[in-house]
Amino acid sequence: MDLLKHCPLVATTLLAFAVIIFTTLNRYKTGRKLKLAPLAGGAWPIIGHLPILHPSKLPHKVLSSMANEYGPIFRISYGVHQAVVISSSDLAKECLSTHDKAASGRPKSIAVELMSYNYAIFGFSPYGPYWRTMRKIVMLELLSNHRVSMLSYVWKSEINEFLKKMYDTWNIEKNESGFVLVDMKKLFGDLALEIMLRIISSKQSSANNNESVRFQNAIRKFFKYVGSFIIGDALPFLRCLDLGGEEKVMKRVFTEIDDILEGWLKEHKEKSNDVKSKKDEDFMDVMLSVLDHDATKDCNYDADIINKATCLMMIAGGTDTTTVTLTWALTLLMNNPQALKRATEELTLVVGNERQVTEQDIPKLKYLQAIVKETFRLYPAGPLMGPREFIEDCTINDYNVVKGTRLIVNLHKIFRDPMYWESPTEFRPERFLGSDRDIDVKGRHFELFPFGAGRRICPGSSFALQVMNLTLANVLHGFKYFRPNDAPIDVCESFGLTNMKKEPLNVLISPALSSNVYAN
Repeated sequence: MDLLKHCPLVATTLLAFAVIIFTTLNRYKTGRKLKLAPLAGGAWPIIGHLPILHPSKLPHKVLSSMANEYGPIFRISYGVHQAVVISSSDLAKECLSTHDKAASGRPKSIAVELMSYNYAIFGFSPYGPYWRTMRKIVMLELLSNHRVSMLSYVWKSEINEFLKKMYDTWNIEKNESGFVLVDMKKLFGDLALEIMLRIISSKQSSANNNESVRFQNAIRKFFKYVGSFIIGDALPFLRCLDLGGEEKVMKRVFTEIDDILEGWLKEHKEKSNDVKSKKDEDFMDVMLSVLDHDATKDCNYDADIINKATCLMMIAGGTDTTTVTLTWALTLLMNNPQALKRATEELTLVVGNERQVTEQDIPKLKYLQAIVKETFRLYPAGPLMGPREFIEDCTINDYNVVKGTRLIVNLHKIFRDPMYWESPTEFRPERFLGSDRDIDVKGRHFELFPFGAGRRICPGSSFALQVMNLTLANVLHGFKYFRPNDAPIDVCESFGLTNMKKEPLNVLISPALSSNVYAN
């Protein structure tokens, strides 16, 4: 009877030993036939390199240190899985261009299964018919140049309102010295969410502040868990135990997200017969229309799931990455006052002091664009490119890579490689005004590709760049910024799918323009 009480534990233990024996024998057999990339040291029995990839150690930095020892391509193991880690521009190009199709899969994970409508978010879905169909819909219907142009009034008006709120805050709360302390990380997050809510669902967070706060908090948790290493992913036979209780938390977070999205979708269906101009259609309207025309008849999800999943992908991607980049850009400028001075001087020269920055000004603001590129280089929103999985056997740098192997591209390491960048750890926007001025960030140059590359490249890169450039330009043009004390702004990073600054970005601000400019 005592043995029966412990049957689940006995079965789990026996299964664990079986997996270890099988994996060991299989690696031995495979290793004799194939030339594999070097396996990094420090792996533990059964769990592999999981201990050294603990979130507190920032995996992109740990993997960078390992690359210094093992070279630009090496293997790590986490549980039953093997991964190849790429840390050079040339090898990234080989993986994402030469062997792009072979490396176009996405690994399955508990977080994605539970929080993406069982892989209905096409950015996480396997490479295949559903992924191709949804990417086509997103590129043609949601993020085409024409659609983005039609929706540009949304972020223009939101940026104007953002500047007005900053001015009003200063006007009400300024101290005797004429400054007010604000957390720009929070303000950037609020702005990014406001823009995405209007574009996706015509919602305004100011109209329902409680709902927007709940949604923003849930999105942050979404990114945290999707980017986490969970023991059940590495050792699937332990998933039933839910060690640490992550699955329970993820289900709760996803339920909160889904409840909000379901409410929005219900509202859109009730208003679907209302006559709207193309300009007034939000993404949820467009998806309702597209999904009514059998565009996804061969998909394994119903139309409502696809609509909610796609909108969640757009909100999550557009909110968090924009917040991360703008926060790091201002942080870097606060710690490099000469660069901040040069940026404001350029803005004054091009725009003057009587109006806000417009999209027509951006092409003339070369230094501002260089600041954004340099921010991408030093602090890419995703320091480890979204994980991929090889769906075919292939050869990388003369090493055999077996189907099913995970691919980790360490952007943090590549973007700071001294082989390509002079003084790679220093903030030097002017590097993009010289010999590197032609480097763009849209996946054509493998020295700097923060949006990814190949067929899995982020579909919203053009939209994101427009919002980031216009926001940063107006923020720098509209206000003066000072550190609260003589100490540099903290640059500690946090762990997750995106690389959010860990601490608030508290700065002192005062208006740089006349009051009537903020009223427009």
